[in-house]
Amino acid sequence: MAALQDPEVDRVKARIRALAERTVSNGCTEAEAMAAAEMVGRLLERYALTMQEIDLRQARCVQVEVPLAGRQRRPIDGCVPAIARFCDCKVWLARDGGTPRYIFFGFETDTALAGWLFRIIDRAMAAELEAFRRDRPALRGTGLRQASTSFQQGMAARLAERLEAMHAAREAEVAAQRQTGTALMLVKHRVVEEAFRKTGTRLVSGGRRALRQDAAFREGEAAGNRVNLNRPLRGGGGGGGLLE
Repeated sequence: MAALQDPEVDRVKARIRALAERTVSNGCTEAEAMAAAEMVGRLLERYALTMQEIDLRQARCVQVEVPLAGRQRRPIDGCVPAIARFCDCKVWLARDGGTPRYIFFGFETDTALAGWLFRIIDRAMAAELEAFRRDRPALRGTGLRQASTSFQQGMAARLAERLEAMHAAREAEVAAQRQTGTALMLVKHRVVEEAFRKTGTRLVSGGRRALRQDAAFREGEAAGNRVNLNRPLRGGGGGGGLLE
């Protein structure tokens, strides 16, 4: 496939748009419309990957901040690396300037999805924990705190496993497609990496927490299976639909 420069890409796109307008309803003969459609097909087959690559390279990476309450570690922290990988983002915890916050870095649609997933999971964990505590009135003091922590850790661990599995399935699906899909995914990852290097941010692993895999932990895992992780439909309002 020929390598294109940006001005040439613009010319090819303009030609494709002009050819697409050559239809019978716009005054062309059926033969002229068919010939134009065939030419559009040939141009797309020849240049589509290159044009999409350039579109990706010209896309701007952004940061989405998710403010956190307090400075202590939270059970949802165990989900954050998986959220970032699933959304093809970089993520780090920033504590400068007062309020601690997670920062997701990547393409605009990907960081928006990461922020949405974080909020969905955060709300689900709070609701499930409330139900867990309400159903165990006999638990008090230290026992309640330990069980609550184990429950949340189990839920976070299961949600992280689900996100990692969904990410692996998507990567395998892309790899199984024709070379175009795989190439575009590699370009996307490379663009994010290059843009991230320019920020000068240095990532440091937060380490892993020891998990008590007791009965409360296993109930948390079960709760993690109940969370709907399907992405929302674009343009949906308030409680809009979900995309299976």
